[in-house]
Amino acid sequence: MPSEAKLRLIIADPDPLVRRAIRDSLVGTGFVVTAEASDGIEAVELAAHYVPDLVLMEVGLPALDGISACREITARAPEVRVVMFAVNGDRETELRALRAGASGFLPKTTSIESVGRALRSVATGEAAVSRSLTSYLIEHLRSVAGDGAGMRPVRSPLTTREWEVLDLICSGDTTREISRKLFLSEDTVYSHTKSILRKLGVHSRGEAAEAARRLRQPGAH
Repeated sequence: MPSEAKLRLIIADPDPLVRRAIRDSLVGTGFVVTAEASDGIEAVELAAHYVPDLVLMEVGLPALDGISACREITARAPEVRVVMFAVNGDRETELRALRAGASGFLPKTTSIESVGRALRSVATGEAAVSRSLTSYLIEHLRSVAGDGAGMRPVRSPLTTREWEVLDLICSGDTTREISRKLFLSEDTVYSHTKSILRKLGVHSRGEAAEAARRLRQPGAH
């Protein structure tokens, strides 16, 4: 990226005053606000249309929540990097955002200067996460099985439930065993399995397990 190039940004927040404050603070500091969205559906449509460098998006969006919107954006425009922010971001919400494809998660108490620095870092390929979340992710990585079972790639076409099914497929569980462990009907497990095979572009459980191994490798997308 040339040093003089400005980063194109979409701001998604239901509060117009918040959007204005962020826009006024970031414009002129290396950012161009391409568009603003007041709900999740609008955020997805604008991101797919403009394909900006970054989307800064509130978790609690109306019409379509921010995490679902993030998942849609990263599926339709993988080159767009999404940073989520919220007034109160608990650990589970942070993890859900990362699993949906977000490149970072910031509390709304973050200073606007720090937001700008975080966005610039994300644009260069880094992640914007708190130190406490980084520590948690490191401990989680140490605790997962040697084959990576239980670890979720940051970017993946699969839903959280599909990863739960795929983890058990990787362990060699049958449809009946998966049904019992996840408290799902066998028909539902079969439906998830079909969706997993389709999304991963494979034709068997063995190929799905191999695809999961590749996705869990560092740097995989």
